[in-house]
Amino acid sequence: MTISQNILLKNINIQSYYDFYFCFILFCLYNYFVNVPPIAICLSSYYIIFMETMKRTVTCGELRGCDDGKTVILNGWIHRKRDHGGISFISLRDRYGITQVVVDTASPQDLIPIAAELKMEYCIAVEGFVRKRPDTMINSDMTTGEIEVCAQKILILSKSDVLPFMIDEVNKDGTPVIPNEDLRLKYRYLDLRTQAMQHHLALRHKVTIAARKYLDSHGFFEIETPTFIKSTPEGARDYLVPSRLYPGKFYALPQSPQLYKQLLMVSGFDRYFQIARCYRDEDARGDRQPEFTQIDMEMSFVSRDDVLSMTEGLMAAVFKEALNIDLVVPFQRIAYDDAIEWYGTDKPELRFDMKMQDGSKLAHLGTFQAFKDALCAGGIIKALVVPNAAELYSRKKIEELEATAKIYKAKGLGWMKAVGGSLEGGIAKFFSGNESTVREILGAQDGDLLLFVADTNKKIACTALGAVRTRLGKDLNLCDPDEFAFAWIVDFPMFEWNEEENKWDTAHHMFTMPQEKYHDTLESDPGKVKGDLYDLVLNGYELASGSIRIHDPVLQKRIFKIVGFDEEEGQKKFGFLTEAFKYGAPPHGGIAPGLDRLVMLMCKETSIKEVIAFPKNTFAQSPMDDCPSEVDQRQLDELHLIIKK
Repeated sequence: MTISQNILLKNINIQSYYDFYFCFILFCLYNYFVNVPPIAICLSSYYIIFMETMKRTVTCGELRGCDDGKTVILNGWIHRKRDHGGISFISLRDRYGITQVVVDTASPQDLIPIAAELKMEYCIAVEGFVRKRPDTMINSDMTTGEIEVCAQKILILSKSDVLPFMIDEVNKDGTPVIPNEDLRLKYRYLDLRTQAMQHHLALRHKVTIAARKYLDSHGFFEIETPTFIKSTPEGARDYLVPSRLYPGKFYALPQSPQLYKQLLMVSGFDRYFQIARCYRDEDARGDRQPEFTQIDMEMSFVSRDDVLSMTEGLMAAVFKEALNIDLVVPFQRIAYDDAIEWYGTDKPELRFDMKMQDGSKLAHLGTFQAFKDALCAGGIIKALVVPNAAELYSRKKIEELEATAKIYKAKGLGWMKAVGGSLEGGIAKFFSGNESTVREILGAQDGDLLLFVADTNKKIACTALGAVRTRLGKDLNLCDPDEFAFAWIVDFPMFEWNEEENKWDTAHHMFTMPQEKYHDTLESDPGKVKGDLYDLVLNGYELASGSIRIHDPVLQKRIFKIVGFDEEEGQKKFGFLTEAFKYGAPPHGGIAPGLDRLVMLMCKETSIKEVIAFPKNTFAQSPMDDCPSEVDQRQLDELHLIIKK
């Protein structure tokens, strides 16, 4: 650009599209006479004019009282606009915050018609001077509430159609108005402008950076593994990618980088991590998506304690960096069997106590036949004492709790209330004369609600009453939203019986090391084998899962055989891994915290869709770009595919 062009630009006052068109024509004429190629004019004129005249000097969240008198340029979106007697108040927003811009008597009068044209979500540039607000007009709800910017120039960068929903609309009581999910996802680029989504994705960024910094400082290499891989059984359905070059053959998208990170250990990279994209073709729900992200980690020459300690350090670093919260480490450890006995789940909500109890001793104290039948059939009675809840739960509300228990196959929910030193209501009449003994066994006090599930199947009794416990925690607001209750669940069963296929399956995956004391009884008693498995739970969610891996090819083949993989099938599915184990595989183990779920909990949300930029809906669809979608016949022919309706 010539010196004369630069001088011309600096003296142009561009305040709207009309000014731009005039300047563009002026530029065309100028460049025509100095023989500048027309295409150069088309590509550069607007960009040069804007960059030279209205490029932002501060963000919309930056200005404070100490900036009084400064001349600044802001770029952003019109969040709200109010007109009062010829004075316009414009709330200008970018991802850093909101600044109030004013067009009043201190502004050039030719700005008045431009201000009148402005509407919500117009993208504009504003030049003006900062002035302090009077003390009585300071807005303490805004970080920039001490000041406002008196506009001297306004340039409309782009206009907005009528919005399908308001950005950050609130009810009269101050609560946010949340559009329905499909509308939010259809216009996700607008939804992402909201304060909540901007905060959530900013926090996700901080968490990711903090994780990378921590792992890098502990000697981990970030290594990418393939996205197109061999389809192998890993617990969920694979997403398949047809090969054009090899008709009838498919790649799979990885459910996790499991096999590749183990191969990296064989390769001598003793500390690996990856912010890994994973894909599972399973039903979506609040904390699941077809595609998700995990902080994938693997280490060589380690025991379970080493992996747990490293993960605790990672969590402590992430929470300190992103939320300035100091976590208490080490986290408590709970054996899987204890977690089921006490909480009815392997991902317990630990922000409140209220453990379940064994109520089997009650059967002989009364005449309640359901209790007696369950015990005679080798079953169990589980009891839950809910402190100070007797008056809060009417018969109707207890029936709602019973409906929750029945979802988990319980036949019913027994109940009594501890009142006046005795028991009343529900099944209390069956324990006449022994009320004080029942209360003593369960530790019940006046005002407590007593709940029971009896079943011939121990797991059903525990799981059903555990689900009731979880619901009570929410209904009674027992969970402090500012608390983060971590725990390790350890000593998982290695195998679980598959009733449908009449065979053993691995509870985690087939590369998990069985605990050493069970190696001699693997084949003779698989049901009692404990794996060297561990899950990290947080506030009722499974946050991470991992294990020490098998590195001995002979032991690996034994596991294949127990779960029904003959040697030929094992070689076909996993031969490349077992082959690698022949060449000096080190002992190794790892874990994979879910990044989406971690950020969801840090943001106090209940769905990972709230922390993913472009998620799918409950039906695994994207209303925004209408995927999955049909493809044309030419593409199908190239892939040698035929669609059967």
